[in-house]
Amino acid sequence: MTRFRFLRLAAAAVIATVAVAGLAYTLRAGASLGQQSAAQQRIITALERRLAAVEARQPLDVDWRATAADVQRSVVTIDAGDALGSGWVVHADAHGSDIVTNFHVVAGAWRSGSAGVSVLRGDGVLRGTIVRVDVNDDLAVVHVSERLPVLSTLPARPQVGTTVMAVGSPLGLSGTISVGVVSGYRSLDGSDYMQFSAAISPGNSGGPVVDGQGHVVAVASAKIVGDGIEGLALGIPIQVACAGLVVCERA
Repeated sequence: MTRFRFLRLAAAAVIATVAVAGLAYTLRAGASLGQQSAAQQRIITALERRLAAVEARQPLDVDWRATAADVQRSVVTIDAGDALGSGWVVHADAHGSDIVTNFHVVAGAWRSGSAGVSVLRGDGVLRGTIVRVDVNDDLAVVHVSERLPVLSTLPARPQVGTTVMAVGSPLGLSGTISVGVVSGYRSLDGSDYMQFSAAISPGNSGGPVVDGQGHVVAVASAKIVGDGIEGLALGIPIQVACAGLVVCERA
């Protein structure tokens, strides 16, 4: 009787051992799955970081040839008789197109009371009329009756170090481009300017300065010249023009 009870106890011990072993296997399997899940999550996190890094680098990998080709369709040369400058299409509708340029490009025509200028685009010449001016910020709007391709504008100022391109007609050489970077922001004589290093020359005045996607960030306006001085160009931030002078198409 005693032996029988012992055997039953022994059998119970064996069953208990098997149960414990099964529990240990279950725990090990669960731990393995947890480790695999954690490893997969680490891989996913690493891939997400790499993707974010690639997306952050994309603005640096700009096809400036394509950007220039797109932008040039909307850039014109302004012939005001006594001055030659550049301009770009900021707005267009069924009534025609508005072109932004610098006031100093059209100042002679405006003050003479004629308000008429020639707008050169490709091999054609359009008749333009000065419709609005902002003497303090050196901006003007010329209207033509033709509907032309519009450039969109960037609502926020680009950061210092951003690569930009100036497009215009230096010395009347239409469609000329130059590439540089945003060098800083300055307040000179009570006006705000974006400083950039892309080369500009007389005739660039009024032309657009664009980012890699072709969005206008400034209007080329002036440069600092002198012995040993290089790459000190100034543009009027586009937000100044969009604040009330013209209707801007936002990017």
